[in-house]
Amino acid sequence: MHDKTLTELAAALTAGEFSSRELTQSLLGRIDALDGELNSFITITAEQALADADRADQARAKGEAGPLTGLPLALKDIFCTEGVKTTCGSRMLDNFISPYDATVVEKLKHAGTVCLGKTNMDEFAMGSSNENSFYGPVKNPWDLTAVPGGSSGGSAAAVAAGLVPAALGTDTGGSIRQPASFCGITGLKPTYGRVSRYGIIAYASSLDQAGPMARTAEDCAWLLGAIAGHDLRDSTSVARGVPDYREELGASLSGLKIGLPKEYFGDGLDPNVEAAVREAVRVYESLGATVREVSLPHTHHAIPAYYVIAPAEASSNLSRYDGVRFGHRCDNPKDLIDLYERTRAEGFGEEVKRRILIGTHTLSEGFFDAYYKKAQQVRRLIRQDFLDAFEDVDVLMGPASPTPAFDLGAKKDPVSMYLQDIYTIAINLAGIPGISIPAGLAGSRPIGLQILGPYFAEPQLLNIAHQFQQATDWHRQRPALGEENA
Repeated sequence: MHDKTLTELAAALTAGEFSSRELTQSLLGRIDALDGELNSFITITAEQALADADRADQARAKGEAGPLTGLPLALKDIFCTEGVKTTCGSRMLDNFISPYDATVVEKLKHAGTVCLGKTNMDEFAMGSSNENSFYGPVKNPWDLTAVPGGSSGGSAAAVAAGLVPAALGTDTGGSIRQPASFCGITGLKPTYGRVSRYGIIAYASSLDQAGPMARTAEDCAWLLGAIAGHDLRDSTSVARGVPDYREELGASLSGLKIGLPKEYFGDGLDPNVEAAVREAVRVYESLGATVREVSLPHTHHAIPAYYVIAPAEASSNLSRYDGVRFGHRCDNPKDLIDLYERTRAEGFGEEVKRRILIGTHTLSEGFFDAYYKKAQQVRRLIRQDFLDAFEDVDVLMGPASPTPAFDLGAKKDPVSMYLQDIYTIAINLAGIPGISIPAGLAGSRPIGLQILGPYFAEPQLLNIAHQFQQATDWHRQRPALGEENA
C-alpha cells in the first residue's frame, strides 16, 4: 500500500481492495518501524487517525464518499490542529495544544482525509535543511547522512519514505520546493493568496503560503482543489473561484513556450543538477515545446531583499511569544522584563533569535528607510522581471536548488545556508506559483526541476508537470529505506 500514489489509493479504496482503516493501520505500522531513523514526525495521532478512518469507511459504505475520503496524509507542524500539539518545531510551543483548526485543516477534514500526524520542521519555518528543529534534525530517506531540505523537510521525507502518500507544507522562500527537490517528490507553492493562511503559525506574512507535497502532480492537483479558495478570516486570501485542477491534466504541450532564465545557470550550479535540468527541458521539446533564453536581471538582489523583509516580518510576528498568554514560560521570573528575556532566550533557537534580531534592527528608527523600504522597492523590481518574462514565454524552468541534498552539518555558517535558496526566494517575493518535480539523480540523491508560471497558472503548471511524469519515471524512483521489509 505504501508504494501507491494518492490517486492509486483513491481508486483502490473505491474498488474495495482494502478499507481506510486497513490502509491507515498499515501506514502507522510503517511509521513506527521507520521513523525512528528519519525523525520526520513530531506527533503521531494514531487514535484519532483510526477513528477518522472508521468514519470514512462508514461514509463509503453509505455511498457518501468524496474523492479524498479515507485517504491518509500528514500536516507540517505549523498548521493549528484542534486538540493536537502544534509546536512549529520550537521549544516555545512544545506545550501548546491548539484550540482550533487552520482553514486548510478544516477543509481537509471536511473532505474526509485522515491525518496521521504532524511533521517535523525547521523552527518557525526558518531554515533550508531541517536541522533547526527543537526535536532534532530530519534525515533524508534517500541517504541518511543527507538533509531532507527545509523548512518542510519532515513532510518531504515522510512522503519520500512512503510513510504517507501526501502531506501539506508551507513555502516562505522555497520551503516546499527545495525539500521536494532534495527528497525526489513533487511540491507545489501556489500563488500567494490562493490558499488561506488562517491558522498557519506566521513566519513572514507577506511570503508564507501553504501547498501540497506528494509523489505526483496529479496528486497535488487533488489536494490543491481541496485546500484552495477564499477565506473571510484571511485578509490576504483572494476572492477567486477554484477550478478543477485535474481538468487540464493531459492537455497537449504543443506550442508551449519555455523560458530558461540565464541567471539560473551560472556560477555555483552543480554540473549534475544542470545536466538533469537541461535533459528535462529536452523531454519537453520532444513533447512539442519550444525553448528560449530569458533574463531576470534582478535575481541577484533576491536573497538580500528576502533577508531584510522576512526577518522584519518575523520580528513582528514572533513578538507575541512573551511567556504571558501561551507557550513556554520561564520559571520564577523576578519581574516582567526578566519574564520576557528568559522566556525568549530559553524558548527560541539560535536561527530564530538571529532573524528576530536582524528584523528588529531593520525596523528600528534610522534603518527602516535604508533597509526595509529599499528591500520592498527591490521586491517590486523582481516582480516586474517575472511579469516581463511572461510576456514572451508561458513558463520558466530551471533548478529548484543549486545542488542535490548536502550532508547533515555541512553548512556551518548562515550565509552558505541562505544561498541554497537562490532559485526559490524570488518566487515568494513576486507571489507567483512554482512547482518542483523529480528530474534526475546525482548518485543516490534526487534532483528537482522547478517550473514557474504567471499568477493563478496552477492548472497549467500541474499539467506541464504531469506530462513530464507521463513521459519519464523519475517520480517513480524510491529510496531503498524500508523496502526490504515492504
